[in-house]
Amino acid sequence: MTIVTTIAEEGTDTARHNPKADSRSGASDTRPPAARKLNHIRSMHGDVFNDPYEWMRDKESAEVRDYVSAQNDYCRSRTAGLQGLSATLFDELKSRVQETDMSVPTRIDGFWYFVRTQEGRQYATQCRIPIAGPDDWTPPQVDPKGEPGSMRGEEIIFDANLEAQGHDFFRLGGLDLSRDGRWLLYGVDIAGDERYDFRIRDLRDGTELPEVLHGIGGACFTPDAQWVFYAVLDDAWRPYAIRRHHVGTPVDADVEVFREDDERFWVGVGLSFDERNIVIATSSKTSGEVWMLPVATPEGEFRVFIPRQDDVEYDVSFACFEGAGEQGEDIPLAVVYHNACNPNFEIDVIDMRTHEPPYRLGEGTVVAVGSPYGCKEGERLEAGASTKSVCTPYYDPRNPAILQGVRGLGIEGIALHRHFVSLSYRANSLPHVAVMTKQDAAQDFLAGRPWRFREIEPQEDESQDGEGSKERAGEPQKASATGESGEAAKLKPKEPRRLYSFGTGGNPSYDAPRMRYSFGSYTRPAELHELDPATGDDVLLKRAQVLGGFDARNYSERRVWVKVRDGEDVPVSLVWRTEAMPRLAACPRHIAAPAPDAVPGSSADIAAHGATGSAGSMPMFVTGYGAYEISSDPGFSAGRISLLDRGVLYAVPHIRGGGEMGRAWYEHGRRLEKKHSFEDFVDVTAALQEAGYVDSTRTVANGGSAGGLLMGAVANMAPERFAAIEADVPFVDALTSILDPSLPLTVTEWDEWGDPLHDEQVYQYMKSYTPYENAPSDEHPAVRFPKILVTTSMNDTRVLVVEPLKWIARLQSAGVDVIAKIEIEAGHGGTTGRYKQWREVSYENAWCLDAMGATRLMTS
Repeated sequence: MTIVTTIAEEGTDTARHNPKADSRSGASDTRPPAARKLNHIRSMHGDVFNDPYEWMRDKESAEVRDYVSAQNDYCRSRTAGLQGLSATLFDELKSRVQETDMSVPTRIDGFWYFVRTQEGRQYATQCRIPIAGPDDWTPPQVDPKGEPGSMRGEEIIFDANLEAQGHDFFRLGGLDLSRDGRWLLYGVDIAGDERYDFRIRDLRDGTELPEVLHGIGGACFTPDAQWVFYAVLDDAWRPYAIRRHHVGTPVDADVEVFREDDERFWVGVGLSFDERNIVIATSSKTSGEVWMLPVATPEGEFRVFIPRQDDVEYDVSFACFEGAGEQGEDIPLAVVYHNACNPNFEIDVIDMRTHEPPYRLGEGTVVAVGSPYGCKEGERLEAGASTKSVCTPYYDPRNPAILQGVRGLGIEGIALHRHFVSLSYRANSLPHVAVMTKQDAAQDFLAGRPWRFREIEPQEDESQDGEGSKERAGEPQKASATGESGEAAKLKPKEPRRLYSFGTGGNPSYDAPRMRYSFGSYTRPAELHELDPATGDDVLLKRAQVLGGFDARNYSERRVWVKVRDGEDVPVSLVWRTEAMPRLAACPRHIAAPAPDAVPGSSADIAAHGATGSAGSMPMFVTGYGAYEISSDPGFSAGRISLLDRGVLYAVPHIRGGGEMGRAWYEHGRRLEKKHSFEDFVDVTAALQEAGYVDSTRTVANGGSAGGLLMGAVANMAPERFAAIEADVPFVDALTSILDPSLPLTVTEWDEWGDPLHDEQVYQYMKSYTPYENAPSDEHPAVRFPKILVTTSMNDTRVLVVEPLKWIARLQSAGVDVIAKIEIEAGHGGTTGRYKQWREVSYENAWCLDAMGATRLMTS
């Protein structure tokens, strides 16, 4: 690659490209700051590109700082009229939140741990109460309104409000405790650059040991707190090595115990779930490897569990079947999650009595396997699997009965506790959880038969939402009677009325006799339950309270499927206030997208249901991500209610590149198929518009990070479909970043996007969609383009601030209406502190609502 930088373009003048000069010349603050252009030539694979704003990469230069300041001033002047709406949205959000509250206590070793939040305080306080005895597994009753430390025996172990004093930015990077509860290992980031300083605190008196582990990626104690193992970062922010620190000794005496030289791989360290081993995991986007060392010998040598293989991912945990051996002995187990035999992963359980490590992938008893349909390597499992639709029902005799016939089956994990076993999986694009007793699991394992898992289903509460639906694996079951009438009652049988996400968080103890699980939906606040798998007793521990008169029965949600341009069916979540669009409840479950070149408002459906922009169509907020196999699952948001109450349809296209339908969904939205992500998003948006439900002139799109790349790409592809776009920390100069292996994340990202540095085909493909290089410019202005709000942060190490800055400058030079809110002291996740975050969300929502023309609350 050849890079040449030359003097600024001919004909440019200092005043035009100097924000301060603009100000001195009396330029109106309604004009965006103009950026200086400096020729910067990239020559690669025979392609030549002039990047005139590459000089912005030096974020510490006075010129860049002045430019950022000028952009923030311009943004403030442009949004001054939204201050009232923003304040109203903040007040609405705040009024729905129980500000003084606490989490349900969770037992870890000899204490019950819980978190308190208090009105007026930005951060949470970590507290604990001693257990009553070894058999105490019932959470204590704690006054949620009490001050931290106010109850008998209650200790404050970490108050982030005190720790954050004097810092504009504060993020906790982890807490770890010794088994006896005396020692606390904690890490904080006060810059937003995701380099954490870890310290060791004696919780008996609050004193700290002198050693500090500066700028590391993460750390863990051994159970006795005599040793700390931690991840070291290189100049590209890659965790590349693990070191061992003997507590109480100088840090410069620490020993490196593992180094990863392959720049595609990141390393991490932690304890195994049963706390018998220290585990080092090293992985790229497509391969993985695990090393282990018994906790009893912390100064020993790590041994590889299974040697790495190219394009094979695996993870391992350890457990045992207590007393299940022929002589009543324990059966030690290795539980391996991998894709060596099945591209969509399987779970194997290995009896470790058979031999010492290393083991091989595929060894042991298969517990669950994902659907290979649509996967590129699906033929390894079943002939013709690669050419089948992801939505084809899948059957495998090794699978539990609840997984037979499931569409889009993805296996996500298994956890073996002393008394129960939980299985996490995806079915029909939604996350599910199943459970069984440990005794039954041991019997099934020894008998060589499929394990008898039972699916957990939502506990319906008529007083909560007046509905009784149950979302099941495979085909959804018929919703029970709801007492509703009209359009909402016309939902077809077998379609769920709520889209639930299930999870198994809150089970840190191997010995717990009962399993905690949570579930919630877009319109039903999350609930935490505790289930006894042996008896079936299910206890509601906590339901998230939403104040301000919220009633879930006023809102609707449903899943539709849109057939996009290449024939694939893409799941879409729709959420709305029922009275805003009653007929949405009866819309077809399957909708076809219009032709890619269709003009908005040209379909027959528009003619039948009311022209776009009429009273028959809604404003729409459509958001997506579609990368890294990350799923955008249902979840409740107190801030979203303000959008719904203003008649906005909230839509989530679950586009390819995510993991909603398993590994195949991810494969068909990355590398040389990345454009599927963009096309899916555009086609879903167009389908809803052309069906007459929403208005293209009142459609606002949103996405962040890789979802910000999505925003830039769809704005270039189909500007006529969007009135406005909010792009948060947007990865919009993807090609430039992925070409530079010295930048954070680049080399490991080659597995996600391809390697344009060494592969011309990848280079040309990425060049055809990377938003910055395909955006309008002063030489090629846009005829029509959505207005854009950009949010970004100066200390972001994942998407460097230069990317959105260059994009902003190019778009503004083309006359596009772009404003940018740039945080000076923050990183990739934006600002910290809950009230500050609420104000940011309210500010962004105010801009979006204004762009949709939906600033007023609906009247009943």
